[in-house]
Amino acid sequence: MKSTDRPRSAELASQISAVAALNEPVRRALYSYILEKPEAVGREEAAQAVGISRVLAAFHLDKLVEEGLLEVEYRRLSGRSGPGAGRPAKLYRPSGRQVQVNLPERRYDLAADLLVQAIEAPGGDPARAVDKVARRFGKTLGAQARRYLGRRPSVSRLLDTACEVLREQGFEPIRTGGEIRLRNCPFDSLAKDHTELVCGMNRALAEGLLAGLEAEGVDVRLDPQPGTCCIALASAGRSRRV
Repeated sequence: MKSTDRPRSAELASQISAVAALNEPVRRALYSYILEKPEAVGREEAAQAVGISRVLAAFHLDKLVEEGLLEVEYRRLSGRSGPGAGRPAKLYRPSGRQVQVNLPERRYDLAADLLVQAIEAPGGDPARAVDKVARRFGKTLGAQARRYLGRRPSVSRLLDTACEVLREQGFEPIRTGGEIRLRNCPFDSLAKDHTELVCGMNRALAEGLLAGLEAEGVDVRLDPQPGTCCIALASAGRSRRV
């Protein structure tokens, strides 16, 4: 399984920017109109549909393209070709991009991916399969981050790096000395109805992360507390096994 192509913080900023773009009433009206059309729409048609000038429509449509909400194609609307047919018109169509902002962050896409991979695994116990897939994903994240550490990083450096990776996955880690607590569970709704499965998945992901980081001096334990995720990471001297 591949990790996200860019940091989650950058993706969240992009999602917020796209939502903000649609907060402008004219821009939102143009976007809604184009969503309802079976074919790409030209500037003139879009302008008439929402009752604005062609120049203003062009400005807002191009802003929606910048945000990745619309795509552009060029086509002669007359249907003719060759000399005298005129220049191709700039047309707009929905990009298919999904925009969603959850604060605090939720990662149900990740949970679904991990669970589907576990279901597709041949035979065995489903809960064990989920843990195996989550651990493998965490190990991939850890191995990617490990490349940027020195040959023998300190436990403190490993905890800092684990914090960075967990933050990108939406866990909102808080480090206090040699311990990391997770303020947010990205799978909150699932965890409420399937606590044992999701907490086990979170623990397996964290264990995989530490394995990928080669963080022998850091342990993971289940330690649910009010207002935090169900797991904690701590330097081996502070950790108590569960």
